[in-house]
Amino acid sequence: MKKLLIKSEGNTDPKYGSKPKDRSIEEHISKGVINLDKPSGPTSHEIDSWVKRILNVEKTGHGGTLDPKVTGVLPIGIDSATRVIQLLLAAPKEYVCLLTFHKDVSEENIRSIFDEFQGKIYQTPPVKSAVKRELRVRTIYYTNILEIDGRDVLFKIGCEAGTYVRTYCHDIGEALGTGAHMSELRRTQVGSFTEDNNLITLQDLTDAFYYWDKENDESYLRKCILPMESATEHLPKVFIRDSAVDAICHGADLAVGGVLSLSEDVKKGDTVVIFTLKGELVASAQALLNAEEILTSSSGIVFDTKKVFMGTGIYPMMWK
Repeated sequence: MKKLLIKSEGNTDPKYGSKPKDRSIEEHISKGVINLDKPSGPTSHEIDSWVKRILNVEKTGHGGTLDPKVTGVLPIGIDSATRVIQLLLAAPKEYVCLLTFHKDVSEENIRSIFDEFQGKIYQTPPVKSAVKRELRVRTIYYTNILEIDGRDVLFKIGCEAGTYVRTYCHDIGEALGTGAHMSELRRTQVGSFTEDNNLITLQDLTDAFYYWDKENDESYLRKCILPMESATEHLPKVFIRDSAVDAICHGADLAVGGVLSLSEDVKKGDTVVIFTLKGELVASAQALLNAEEILTSSSGIVFDTKKVFMGTGIYPMMWK
């Protein structure tokens, strides 16, 4: 978690709200997210439907669609957490990819072209994509070549949301004049969701639900399902007074008097997430000032509320 800048001290009343870890199992499920290991074959929407059926819930939704043949990290939101999962759409992604050249290429040329294809690059989405096909800029944060075996190159890539790795492979082949295609792809990270962070399979989830439903053991389900707050770890945070919570839940913007602390890297225009002192997610908002300006402000609106995730009436109404 990024360093917090403290604006003022605040107390929280134990009568209102609860820490995410203290939620009942029913609430834990309905406000939960799953770090699912998607298998090759089904679409991301099919995975949503299967999770919905396994858990017998009303709604599920995924963050960042994967093609049917692509495997790996697919965050799934449950019921009220389906809207929270949308915050992951703009989060950085990481993949491990197997690229195959159509002609022989020297290792020197391979490493040289991968060095060139970092930083800001131009891409046109493939024909089969969910977005308009127009040239756009995407940032490649890093590429690490893991292995070169003849015409096959195994590499890891960290990239901006909306980067098409299939197109990336094609463009590398075009640049070298040899042609290339993506043979296999696995997503290893979406924001704070990684392969090392509680990644589970559909079978794990099925077994965990069985233990709760048939044997009254909720421990496995609590391990498989994470609090919805987990989907916001990549974003700057703002912690507010109990007295400001219900106003935000009714859609009010956040005034400086309600702010107790915030991440030091908050910049004007940033998307931030608003939390109670108990660590409950309240809403997402857009910062109207930089962190240092907020710390020194004595009045005025400092965050424009965008999406509210907490229900009204959980904290007392202390506004007019």
